[in-house]
Amino acid sequence: MRIAVSYENGQIFQHFGHTEQFKVYEIEDNTIISYKVIDTNGQGHGALAGLLKTLGADVLICGGIGGGAQMALAEAGIKLYGGVSGSCDAAVEAFLAHNLGYNPNVKCDHHDNEHSDGGHNCGDHGCYTHNCGGHSGH
Repeated sequence: MRIAVSYENGQIFQHFGHTEQFKVYEIEDNTIISYKVIDTNGQGHGALAGLLKTLGADVLICGGIGGGAQMALAEAGIKLYGGVSGSCDAAVEAFLAHNLGYNPNVKCDHHDNEHSDGGHNCGDHGCYTHNCGGHSGH
């Protein structure tokens, strides 16, 4: 199994669509046998699910993530554990111990402030039906 984590300086990066690196863990017999940090090479939003599929990721642990990216991950067969913060290594250990705290209803909360004057919240429609401040198609 391969677990990918949105990564920045040892911590879980909180905006999936802007992730510059993933830490990818190779798991055998419920144990981390190796890991590597992979650059996204500037790929954003929609392309990141494809990158994770190419890397052979089975699981993604991340912070905030929009509806479009969630759908792309589901289509790629990658199980999402969003709304997680803190150390990447600690999160993977918690996942392996079956006690990772995550939010199954995670939304792209970074847009809430951008749209607070617009009378709607991206969490209401998943950010994939319009252009959310230049971030369409999460």
